[in-house]
Amino acid sequence: MDLGLQDKVAVVTGANSGMGLAITKAFLNEGAKVAGGDLKIDDLKDIADTDSLYPIETDLSTREGAETLIEEAVRHFGKIDILVNNVGIAVYKSSFLDLTDEDWDRTLQTNLYSMIRVSRAAIPYLRKQEHSAIISTASESGHVPDDFAIDYSVSKAGVINLTTALSNEFAGDGVRVNCVSPGPTRTHMWERPGGMIDTLAEKFNMEKEEAVRHFAKNVRQIPRGQIGKPEEIAAVVLFLASEKASYVTGAEYAVNGGSVKYH
Repeated sequence: MDLGLQDKVAVVTGANSGMGLAITKAFLNEGAKVAGGDLKIDDLKDIADTDSLYPIETDLSTREGAETLIEEAVRHFGKIDILVNNVGIAVYKSSFLDLTDEDWDRTLQTNLYSMIRVSRAAIPYLRKQEHSAIISTASESGHVPDDFAIDYSVSKAGVINLTTALSNEFAGDGVRVNCVSPGPTRTHMWERPGGMIDTLAEKFNMEKEEAVRHFAKNVRQIPRGQIGKPEEIAAVVLFLASEKASYVTGAEYAVNGGSVKYH
């Protein structure tokens, strides 16, 4: 299906790994141009043998970093059609009482304030286009909090709420605002040392892959029986970015294999 994304300009935050990298590659495959922002851009550089990709090294947990991303994207490509607020981190702790003020601040600055700041910088440019879109990565944890990542869950609840607020204000300007809420998805936050896979292996006293299967089938009881892949999330993001979704705004798309059902 032709999504009509040829020559559209997308800004993707957290573009260097996981879902962000999958989303970036998917846009490029559709003929779009991408300004990809992240704290590190090594993996983006590996695919940057095209004029359609502009990697931008910036700290999106800061106001300056968020504004730099949009300024650089507009300077390089001349416009913005799509913004994907994807950057996110998770700090895995066994209890709410183990979370420090510094943990809360780091998570909220990266996961929620980045969406606030990048969207604020981008909307004046998005409003100039006849059709434009903001898609943010929330999480099913925004509805059903994870007891091992409470600060992450709270930040994602904020992403869902802000999606509705921005849609209400800017839909009349032609800016559609939606979010996707992935279920467990095998990203860098899962794979990295000390990440979710290691946490599950320790929690269940199992080998890593056995622990992942146990978590998917018996703990989360995902009907599909396995956790998601970044490319599966990217496919829904691209649909929401396209004019095929022209009558979709203020929506949250659950991309979770059926693991959490909510309205």
